[in-house]
Order: sequence, then structure tokens, then C-alpha cells
Amino acid sequence: MRSTRENGLSPAAAILFALALCAAWGAGLGADTASGAIRLGLLLVASAAGIVAVTMLYRTRGRERRALLSYVDALCTSDPLRLDEDSLPSPPAGSDWRDLADRLLKAFGQLFERLQEAEHARTALELRCRRSATETRNIQTILAGLEDPILAINDYDELVLANSSAEQLFDLDSTDPEKRVLNQVVACEKLVDLLSAAGHRDVPTHRTEEIELTDDHGRSHWYRVTAAPLRQAAEDGAGEAAFQGSVAVLRDIESEKALGKRNAEFVSAVSHEMKTPLAGIKAYVELLIDGDAEDEETREEFLGVIDSQADRLQRLVENLLNIARIEAGVVEVNKDPRSLNKVLEEAFGVVQPAAGAKNIELNSELSPMHLRVLADHDLLLQAAINLLSNAVKYTPEGGRVVLRSRMMGSEIAFEVEDTGVGLSEEDAGRVFEKFYRVKKDRNSAPGTGLGLPLAKHIVEDVHGGRLTVRSVPERGSTFTVTLPGAAQLAGASIE
Repeated sequence: MRSTRENGLSPAAAILFALALCAAWGAGLGADTASGAIRLGLLLVASAAGIVAVTMLYRTRGRERRALLSYVDALCTSDPLRLDEDSLPSPPAGSDWRDLADRLLKAFGQLFERLQEAEHARTALELRCRRSATETRNIQTILAGLEDPILAINDYDELVLANSSAEQLFDLDSTDPEKRVLNQVVACEKLVDLLSAAGHRDVPTHRTEEIELTDDHGRSHWYRVTAAPLRQAAEDGAGEAAFQGSVAVLRDIESEKALGKRNAEFVSAVSHEMKTPLAGIKAYVELLIDGDAEDEETREEFLGVIDSQADRLQRLVENLLNIARIEAGVVEVNKDPRSLNKVLEEAFGVVQPAAGAKNIELNSELSPMHLRVLADHDLLLQAAINLLSNAVKYTPEGGRVVLRSRMMGSEIAFEVEDTGVGLSEEDAGRVFEKFYRVKKDRNSAPGTGLGLPLAKHIVEDVHGGRLTVRSVPERGSTFTVTLPGAAQLAGASIE
């Protein structure tokens, strides 16, 4: 924009010139030396100059005002990210307006810089919020997928977190937004005390206890609870962390309890089974030492009892060792293609004398086919002997035991059927447990309770087969062994 000074006379100079003329006119009037026409002319000239000057000044100020407003509008509508002097119109040329425009430009520049900083901070905050939301969702997904129940409380003992497992265990409503006091939603005083104590302890340590919870069906479940305090670091990072509550993780130890119980029962059963023959041996040895066996016949009787009890103890130890080896996977297995019927015939011959002593009819109904299996001869023979001996043992005098074999598609099976005392449904489900003895038959048929478990380990763990039982109380039982056939071994020799 061009200045009025560039056109010649500025409005301010014109006004001063008019004032000078008026002053001169006034001076001439006082001296009364000029004519009235001259004085009147000077007055008119001065007035005209003043009017022209005021008009020019008004127009100039108007143009400068409009230029300043245009400049301010350009500042207000410009892009803060691309603000520079080249992108703006020129400010008014007047010194006052120029200074004001420069101050406005500087103020707008500082404001835009702050706006840019705030925009960067907002973007970074959004990224952190999104990252925190993602982490929160991931943590919630992980907690929901954990099988172990997890509970967390604040320093007011209010429940602030419970994963899905905890909600199911304690029947909590996950849609309830209100914070709930722990002892109002968890009906386990020991767990409540453990969590509360962990959150208010001065020393941040873990505490572990075992608790028993009862479900809606009255069944007891054992959990190992690990409680730890929650601490929040000071905001400046230098102060001491403050307690914010506690968290507890419940681990189901029902299987551990059951295993411990079974181990205790196993040790008790082994001790009992060993105690019986040892007591017999000790008693008869004492009789011999005391000289109660005066004749040869009595001494032979005592020695026979000692020998039989020693054999029983030896069988017990051997069975225990065999089971332990098989379970540990260290038993030596020599599998070869062999004839199942030959193995069964050997077992039949071993058990036949015991069956004859009880007047039990022992029949063999083996298949005329060559039933070929991939098996360890000694272990499979032991399993067959155990099944036949068990049938003879629990069949009353005059009963019947049948040994059969047959082909079942790609598998081969043999079974031992007896007309003995039979098993109840509960006994049939537990008969393969170590040292399990049917209560009503413990006195009628002494034994270690390891024959059937050993047979099951040999059939299933060593040979990959199946051992099952069907039984009817007072009518007899049928034990069936199913083994993979070896017919696919073309050209293999049969022993």
C-alpha cells in the first residue's frame, strides 16, 4: 500500500497549512493593514485546505483500517502449521499500524507454536491411551483364560478384580458395577482373612495357605492360596511405594490331595501286606526257638508255614518291583512276533495244579487259528497267569474257569471266564487299583491285591492293549485282554 506522503502533501501538513493561514488572517485583522477581500480569501483558502486535509485523513485512516482488518482476518484464517510472512498480505504502511501488525504476528506465532505442541502432546496421549487399552484387553483376556481363580481387593477390602474362574467358583455377578466388600461375596472366612492380612502387612511378603471350599452340591475342593500385597509406586518415583490392597491366586490341589491320599493308602497297604507274612514267619520261628516243635512232623509243619509265608513275601516284593519298573518305563521289554495260543497254553499248565486242588474245572477253548501278536513272552505269560490265578482263587470248589482266544478283526483277544463270586459295579471299577481287595472276599481268598494291577500294566502300558472286566455278583466274572495283531508282519516266524 502506498503512503499519502508519496502523493505530495500529507493530511497533517495540509491541516497545519490551513491553521497557519487562519492565524495569518487573524493577525492581519488585528493590524487592520490588509483589505477585507484579502482576509476573506485567506479564510476561504484555509477552510478549503482544512476540509480537504480532514477528508484525506479520514480516507487514509479508513484504508489503513480496512488493510489492518484484512491482515487480522488473514491471520485468523491461516493454517497454523504453515504460518509465515510470505503467506500473509502486507501489513499497513503506517508506523503505528506496522508495529501493531508485527505484535499480532508474533502473538499468533507463539499461539500457533503452543497449539502445535498441544497437538503433539494430544497425539502422544492418544497413542498411550490406545496402548494402555490394548494392554488392558490383553490382560483381561489372559485372566479370563486362566483356570486358576484370581481375586484382588483394594485397601478398603473391596473386591476390584475377579476373573471368570473366580466368578464361577464364588458365584459372582460380573455385570455389577458397584464395588463389593469381600466378606459379603466370599463365604470363606479363612480366604477373607488371608487377603485382608496380606493387604495390611507392613512387610510385603507372600503368604500361602491351603483352604477347603464346598460347592453347591456339598462336595469339598482343596485350593492352595497364594496372597500378596499390591503396591503402587510414588508418582515422583522417589517416594516409598504405598499399599493398594492385595491379590490372591487359588490353585486347585484336589488331584494332589487325592494322590497323597492314594500314596498313603499304598504305603499302608504295603505295610499291612508285608506285616502279615512277616508276623507268621516270626511267630513260627519263635516256636522253633522255644522248642515247641518236639517231633519231626511238627517241625516240618512249622517250616512249611515259614516257607509259604516267605514265598508270599517274595511274590509281593517281585510284584511291587515289576509294577514300579513298568510305571517308570525301565523294564526290559523284548517284543517279538509270537503265537498267543502257545503263551496261553503255558499259563494254563502253570495254573492247572491249583485248579485241580480246589476241584475246579479248568477248560481251554483256544482258537484253532494262528493268533500272532507282537509281545514280550515273559510279561505276557505273567499277565495270563495272574488272570487265571485270580479266577481260580475267587471261584468256589466245584466251579468252572474257561480260557478262550479269538480273532477280532485286526485285533486279537483272549479272555478268562469264571463262575466265581463276581463283582459289584463299584468293585469292577476299582479292581485294577493297587492293593484293592473286595471286602467280602478278603478272608475267603488271601492275596496281595497286585495281580490284576500288574496284569493291566503289562497289557496296556507295555503292549498297548486293553484289559476290561464284565461281572455279575454271585454269577462270575469275565476278564478280556485285547491286543494289536501282528498279521501285518508278513513272513515273520512264529515261535
